[in-house]
Amino acid sequence: MKKFINAVDKVEDQMIQGMVKAYPQYVRKLDCGNVVVRSHKKEGKVALISGGGSGHEPAHGGYVGEGMLDAAVAGAVFTSPTPDQVLEGIKAVATDAGVLMVIKNYTGDVMNFEMAADMARDEGIKVAQVVVNDDVAVKDSLYTVGRRGVAGTVFVHKIAGAMAETGADLDAVQAVAQKVIDNVRTMGAAIEPCTVPAAGKPGFELGEDEMEVGIGIHGEPGTHREKLKTADEIVDMLLEQILADLDFVGSEVAVMVNSSGATPLMELFIINNRVADVLAEKGVKVYKTLVGEFMTSIEMAGFSISLLKLDSQLKELLDAKADTPGFKA
Repeated sequence: MKKFINAVDKVEDQMIQGMVKAYPQYVRKLDCGNVVVRSHKKEGKVALISGGGSGHEPAHGGYVGEGMLDAAVAGAVFTSPTPDQVLEGIKAVATDAGVLMVIKNYTGDVMNFEMAADMARDEGIKVAQVVVNDDVAVKDSLYTVGRRGVAGTVFVHKIAGAMAETGADLDAVQAVAQKVIDNVRTMGAAIEPCTVPAAGKPGFELGEDEMEVGIGIHGEPGTHREKLKTADEIVDMLLEQILADLDFVGSEVAVMVNSSGATPLMELFIINNRVADVLAEKGVKVYKTLVGEFMTSIEMAGFSISLLKLDSQLKELLDAKADTPGFKA
């Protein structure tokens, strides 16, 4: 294993410290562990908290700031944060308006966030939640009951965060977050694995001419493994599944072409070139496109495509101001 680290057991802490030192105008670290919150707490609004295992940067700490998250909780790489960590994050950002938890659908994340919410309610804090399950590839995986939460989570952060900034109440922020979840679909593929520092070796193996279709953001198996195809053929395969799962025809959509960590912009733009052409052929109008690293898997070579069906409300909130280390609008 070759990585630019100092010690395996210090990876997460030193990463968070480095982020806070880079962006003190946006985030500060709590003393309780790898929890980051907005540098300047905003009272009178619903607070948003999210998180999960490290290794998905800029998610989740990179989305803490104006118009998105108020707190992000980081577990060890690809490992759920503890309930105590999440509770401290909730307590640090809670306002009289309440707290919305945005949870990706992984068993450990759901269990630990819900335990933290119960403890927070015991302390008189209003807490609601949504569970993101945008991955169309696999219904039940190694880590989930139901579909996995993947890159579409970033749209939930953006739109629910914008709603919270308007001063909307907890029910309204939760409702718009759920609206995003109901209307976003994602699927990905990979051609090279990543290496979790604590493991010291790649999480899986692929031959030089192989790819994994429908892979998860922790390297979990997808729908199948097959011979590597051209970028256009892979896009066609992924979009066929996404478009079959939700009727996007005649709708306006936001598109996210997301790198898993090692896929460069050159290849992402080649991918998006085909995405745009296929959607045009299918009668799906692209309102906005995001290309880059949004929900990574350390250094995995892969990508995902997310489509979010938009209405006037979601368009307005998607376009609203966001100022965070990892996302600006």
